[in-house]
Amino acid sequence: MFEWVKARVLRVMRVPREPEPPLGAPGSARVFRAGDNHYRLRLVRWFFGQAGAIVGIGFSLVFLGAFEASVETARLSAIAAAMTRPSPNPAASPDKGPSVSPTPVWSAPASGETRAERRLRRERDRERVMARVLTRMPDYVVPLIKLLEILGIAFLFFQMLVTYALVRLEFEQHWYIVTDRSLRIRTGIVRLQESTMSFANIQQVEIRQGPIQRLLGLADVCVRSAGGGGDMTHASQGHGQEGSLHLGVFQGVDHAVEIRDLMLERLRAFREAGLGDPEDAPASVKPAPASITAEAAVIQMLAEARALKAAILARP
Repeated sequence: MFEWVKARVLRVMRVPREPEPPLGAPGSARVFRAGDNHYRLRLVRWFFGQAGAIVGIGFSLVFLGAFEASVETARLSAIAAAMTRPSPNPAASPDKGPSVSPTPVWSAPASGETRAERRLRRERDRERVMARVLTRMPDYVVPLIKLLEILGIAFLFFQMLVTYALVRLEFEQHWYIVTDRSLRIRTGIVRLQESTMSFANIQQVEIRQGPIQRLLGLADVCVRSAGGGGDMTHASQGHGQEGSLHLGVFQGVDHAVEIRDLMLERLRAFREAGLGDPEDAPASVKPAPASITAEAAVIQMLAEARALKAAILARP
């Protein structure tokens, strides 16, 4: 099922399943992927994020349920009060209606009431006002609250499926390819990022490992090259000279030492061979002049001397 979804998503997002290898000799490409524990770590972060979302939805449902119960209670209380209200005076005019005075919202303070009685009176007044507001709400409020509850639960399950699929697809789209001349890093599914570095510009290869990565056997291999530009330079800004370097990261790999040693070995072989990028080569190379023997040099000097003598004698 997931492979079917993955194929459709990659087709819609127009992301190739595998990146093209960078410049290098045939058969020299080595492909590395992020470690399985890196995927598990991303799942743990996803789980805590979803737990927070569930707690938030739970609080919202509790609040909406309490509000709905308050509306129903206020309406039932209003109905009960109307049923227990005394009948109108028969002598009253039918046009004027019953002569029963409405219950006041705010009660007048009694003389000599204590602080506790004053606080209790204010609480009862607030409850009376809230009950009156709730009883005057339209009839569609309670169905609307139930609809919001259903939509909230449906959205929670929908975003859980979508975010889980994104976490897995993001992990599977981590590609690290190393050849004998360059390397390529491709990450992302929503925002695809692909970075290529030539060994001619690489300045530093280092391993970084946090405490959680150390427990999981993971590490990051950081590769810096001179003269880098683009988005990756922002990762190294604010570090002095590193701010002008192009940074590439093999994130969450479980064989960091092997990757570092492989790149250092190929970098050393690349520099010893004096190789360079094809685009750096000159468009046309002039052949080196052939070596001139001593006899040919003497003959050439005699010819130049005769020519000089003839030019002098030719003067008037």
